[in-house]
Amino acid sequence: MTQSALSFGLLVEAEELVPHLGNEKLRIVDLSRSSVYEQLHLPHALHVQPKLLVRQEEYASGLLPDQDGLEALVRYLNISPEHHVVVYDDEGGAWAGRLIWNLHCIGFEQVSLLNGGIHAWLAAGYPTSAETEKSEPVDELISWQPVEQTYRIQYESLLNQVNNQGIQLWDCRTEDEYTGQRLAARRGGHIPGALHFEWSTALNRQNHLKLQPLERTQQRLEQAGFNLEKPVVVYCQSHHRSGFAYILGRLLGWNIQAYDGAWSEWGNRLDSPVITGELPS
Repeated sequence: MTQSALSFGLLVEAEELVPHLGNEKLRIVDLSRSSVYEQLHLPHALHVQPKLLVRQEEYASGLLPDQDGLEALVRYLNISPEHHVVVYDDEGGAWAGRLIWNLHCIGFEQVSLLNGGIHAWLAAGYPTSAETEKSEPVDELISWQPVEQTYRIQYESLLNQVNNQGIQLWDCRTEDEYTGQRLAARRGGHIPGALHFEWSTALNRQNHLKLQPLERTQQRLEQAGFNLEKPVVVYCQSHHRSGFAYILGRLLGWNIQAYDGAWSEWGNRLDSPVITGELPS
């Protein structure tokens, strides 16, 4: 099978993936809960624990791993430059999106999100397995390409842009977190200037957690005040939910970065500016 046969886009449908099951250049990665994976998963899927995707430093619990951590992730995934990676989970794409962001940060773009994840796969009646995947080590792992600043923004840079009102911010947490009614850090609220659009509203719960039509989501984002012609930074509590939002932004052609320090860093610091009590219009 030729390499072009695995030229999936950033979003892949279950029916597109089925003919390629068993392709040696395809790496399927499962980020579902362990209890789900042990019961059933896509054939040949490798299970990844979310803890492999993040690094904790002081208050920030969802930071991009350091170089050693990222290299360990690549070894575990066992992917070469010829592989195409398809990622899914059991929650609509948040952890799966986070893994894709990690790989984008090291310059690996041959990666796709399975639309609807395990729920859409099961609904379509496609085959599953309960066997633990074991693959032969590849000859050449993907090389390190430090391009993370294209997709990532860190606290000091973000603070500077917030203070200069030079940034468009997307808070994709719940409304209660955004307003400060629900406290998940020392302080509640949101980053000054951030607009609110909850990540899960872009999922269709009546259609097995597949994405809502992108045109509809874009319209709703614009109604919330976003300008898709201008760059945006997305955040949540620990860059888990914003993993999905990042993918959504990429699918919409948006110039999008993620703040992986997220509210766990911003809200736990006592010197960061915070806004509370503002409901989205």
